[in-house]
Amino acid sequence: MYRRSHYLLIGVAATMGVLAVVAAIALDRTLVDPDGFLGPSWARLPLLLGAALLADMLPRFVWAGRGHPGLGWQAVRERWRTHWNRERLTLVVMGVVCFYITYVSYRNLKSFLPFIMGDTKYDRELHVLDRALFLGTEPAEVLHAVFGTGISAHVLSTIYLWFLPLVPIGVAVFLVWSRNIAFGYWFANSQVLIWTLGTASYYALPTLGPGFRYPWLYQELPETGTSALMEALFYGRKGVIHDGIEGAVQSVAGFASLHTGVTLLVALMIQYTMRNRIVKIVFWVNFGVTVIATLYFGWHYVADDLGGVAIALVSFYLGGLAAGQKFTKRGLRQDRTPEEDAVPTADPS
Repeated sequence: MYRRSHYLLIGVAATMGVLAVVAAIALDRTLVDPDGFLGPSWARLPLLLGAALLADMLPRFVWAGRGHPGLGWQAVRERWRTHWNRERLTLVVMGVVCFYITYVSYRNLKSFLPFIMGDTKYDRELHVLDRALFLGTEPAEVLHAVFGTGISAHVLSTIYLWFLPLVPIGVAVFLVWSRNIAFGYWFANSQVLIWTLGTASYYALPTLGPGFRYPWLYQELPETGTSALMEALFYGRKGVIHDGIEGAVQSVAGFASLHTGVTLLVALMIQYTMRNRIVKIVFWVNFGVTVIATLYFGWHYVADDLGGVAIALVSFYLGGLAAGQKFTKRGLRQDRTPEEDAVPTADPS
């Protein structure tokens, strides 16, 4: 039933994996499994999925058992039978493995960017465009004047850094808890697509970003988690490119903004697959604030954010088609089998 999603997930992961291996061999460099939230990717996603499984089962065991382990285990077995069927397990295993391969390949291909593209960069062109859009003024200067450079910097930094755990948590939640299996595939499809398109965009228009190319524009900002991250990325890039450090990645690339793209993609997925209005508002606000933060701290140019929006929309659409969604003038509908009639379809309202 989800054959198109299987083809897409395996095809994208295999393509990204082959590209990363070929690039590593050509450059005589080692593929790296980069650390991140909760450690390396191979440990991070299984840990989150295990935590999600425990969070799904433990409350049922405690509530149904109420001091009687036999009743608790009966509730757990019933949940396993009805929710953790073969289709769910296939989704979880395939989604995790394909996302892992795609993401690790993305990090390595991003790290190889300076060695493949050399000194080709388009920071000056995008900076000129920024100044034209802001009538001769720097976007950073406007945003610093509007929001200030005090407590607002720390608020924006906190929301910007929320992106780091957002992706693995989002993968775990949609794969494990989506009541409609198709929604889980939709999220997994769109995730592997957006990281792949993001990789392609780095090579199509290489940039460093204003914070690295024009750092003096951001000197008035206070020390935040974001400034610490930017400093770490600067020295990480220096170590990989100039100092020849092995077992590390350089993670500096501006166009397109995956912070913008992924937060928009998550907001769209929640808009079309969940009914809780508060959750929808929270993630749309998260997207909007993230876009502001990319310009405020100098992570990206305006064009980077527009590029992020574009690849998010493409990933959302193609991922939905592969998962069986139908986009019409009246909205979104899903082709379902008779056995799935009780499963809610996507609803943007």
